[in-house]
Amino acid sequence: MKKDPASRVDIDLQPGHAIRRLHQISVGVFLQEAGDLGITPVQYAALQTVGNQPGIDQRTLARNIALDASTTGGVVDRLEARGWLERKTSTEDRRARQLALTLSGEQALREAVPVMLRAQEQILAPLSESQRTTFMALLQVLVTQNNELSRAPSEATGKLNMDSDKFRLARGA
Repeated sequence: MKKDPASRVDIDLQPGHAIRRLHQISVGVFLQEAGDLGITPVQYAALQTVGNQPGIDQRTLARNIALDASTTGGVVDRLEARGWLERKTSTEDRRARQLALTLSGEQALREAVPVMLRAQEQILAPLSESQRTTFMALLQVLVTQNNELSRAPSEATGKLNMDSDKFRLARGA
């Protein structure tokens, strides 16, 4: 009896599986680097975004970090409980909740940035500088071109200029 070709697919050769594995590795490395700080990659993304855009509302935060509203609410709840974020009702729209870092949130973010940079460096360590640039460029193409296929598309996707100082800083260069 001949086997169905679909039963012989090697998942290790599938891009979706490799991306999922790299995400698992990335989260694990970040959490290991974070140690006692006790911050997750998603919490870091939220803190960094609020730090970059003080007064951002929760809905915009969700769109910028590509999370659904419910998940973002939980992240904000946890950051607020730790005293790192504060929520205020918008003066322009009473339904909107504006977010700002507290002083301890600013300190946590200052401590988290080196954590993120070390984690990114460790993840990319097997690649040469040229491979890193190529990998990041291709990754940005895939993320940007497939953004609308996500359950929570990011409004921030596609804003990264690969030759910009921001990209070099993100790489820790």
